[in-house]
Amino acid sequence: MPSSPSTDCAVKATDPVTGLKGVGPGVADKLARLNLRTLGDLLLHRPLRYEDRTRIVPVAALVHGVHALVRVRVDHAEVRGGRRRTLVVTASDGEARLVLRFFHFGNNQVAQFEPGCWVQAFAEARAGRYGMEMVHPEYRVAEQRSEAERTTSRLTPVYPVTQGLTQPRMRGWVEHALNALDDPGFLPELLPAEVLADRGLPALAAALRAIHAPTPDTDLAALTDGSHPAVRRLAFEELLAQQVGLRERRSRIRAERAPQLAGDGARLKGLHGALGFELTGAQRRVLAVILEDMSRARPMLRLVQGDVGSGKTVVAAAAAVTAAESGYQSAFMAPTELLAEQHYRTLKAWLEPLDVPVWLLSGRMSKRERTPVLEALASGAAGVAVGTHALFQQAVVMPRLG
Repeated sequence: MPSSPSTDCAVKATDPVTGLKGVGPGVADKLARLNLRTLGDLLLHRPLRYEDRTRIVPVAALVHGVHALVRVRVDHAEVRGGRRRTLVVTASDGEARLVLRFFHFGNNQVAQFEPGCWVQAFAEARAGRYGMEMVHPEYRVAEQRSEAERTTSRLTPVYPVTQGLTQPRMRGWVEHALNALDDPGFLPELLPAEVLADRGLPALAAALRAIHAPTPDTDLAALTDGSHPAVRRLAFEELLAQQVGLRERRSRIRAERAPQLAGDGARLKGLHGALGFELTGAQRRVLAVILEDMSRARPMLRLVQGDVGSGKTVVAAAAAVTAAESGYQSAFMAPTELLAEQHYRTLKAWLEPLDVPVWLLSGRMSKRERTPVLEALASGAAGVAVGTHALFQQAVVMPRLG
């Protein structure tokens, strides 16, 4: 088991998992696959489900398909051949018989099950040919009956793991981090007490203890479906942090400078005339907001949302024309090459008669086809580059991107 947190030096939630007993580079890599790199990450690693090891269940009371903790005395153990070598341990609690089966075992494991020894085992009970069975249970062997009666006062968590990581080791590492919660500097509480009280949410340390070490009377359905106050506490903080981060980023962007894109409107009028149809009220309203934003000396932060066929492409084309009127370039990115080619043909038909060049840049283009496009873009010519993620390539230089 991992050692307890040291009192000689402060333990922090940001400390790497490599400081835990048994976590070398190889194990750290496995934990990293689960995004577990620090002690704090371990505490936010929610269990998939929970097992009740708080009481010993009589063998006669076992139910098929239900996990249970039993205490039995070994009567006989043998290795049976056949298509698959199997270690079969026959045991009893004095009232009913139970069979323990192991398909992966070594000689040392076989030697553990001496007749007369006591075994505490936990697994899913199955109705076998000769009575109840457990296959590959978690177990501990003891010489005395009393030593095989150890139970826990908390429900046992079952964590998401990856190959090479076992539940006992994961529980030990999480327990180490839980013990560190006793140090107020380990994982500070960030939410004001009044905010938590108004929403009926527990403090962070209490929430983490409720999630990783719930008492037997805990509503497990609420813990697993996310409606338990402890889980909602973590979700609330995560969403709050995201919103604060977005607001901080928005404030930072708003403080930046951007080119003022406001042309004389001649080409924009030409676009309206070339469309062959009138813009809808919603399109005119959205375009007016976009053009007002573009005319300002700070970055625009907008998301245009609409169903297929609602006219988002027309709005984007109008914005690109306005940028071109101001001497700036536009990038029009599509998710697939087929869609990029369709947009290229549409924009080319609308914009090139207005003296706004449109270029296509796709991953399927040959070097001979790409070179003149890259040169045109690098020259700063005011036009529209249409493409997929190929627009993000380092070779693509657009010095007048507006």
